[in-house]
Amino acid sequence: MPFQDAVATCFRKYADFEGRARRSEYWWFFLFNLLMHAATGLVDAVVSGPEGIGLANGLFTLAVFLPNLAVAVRRLHDLDRSGWWLLFFLVPVVGVIVMIVWFVTPGRDGANRYGPDPVRAPRFATA
Repeated sequence: MPFQDAVATCFRKYADFEGRARRSEYWWFFLFNLLMHAATGLVDAVVSGPEGIGLANGLFTLAVFLPNLAVAVRRLHDLDRSGWWLLFFLVPVVGVIVMIVWFVTPGRDGANRYGPDPVRAPRFATA
């Protein structure tokens, strides 16, 4: 999935916690967030100085909170895991390492309890 499609999909499924997300969708959206946080941080530094309030960065963080959460849950669904596993991030160090390993792991082949395989599913429905 190309960069633009991944970002568009994440915003289109703004608060959709159903289904599955392929690795490329998750990681392209992660990169988009990283770049946007750098850009909004730069805007904040220019506008209000290095010790400023960070209004642009804060607003962007609020705007993408739900899409970030939703794509992470859908990524876990691709691994046939519940979205509740995101709470594992709260375990210091180990939780973050385990979650990164899971997020880079290929999804389960074929359909699972969360839906069809996003990689091997037909892209266009034939009627």
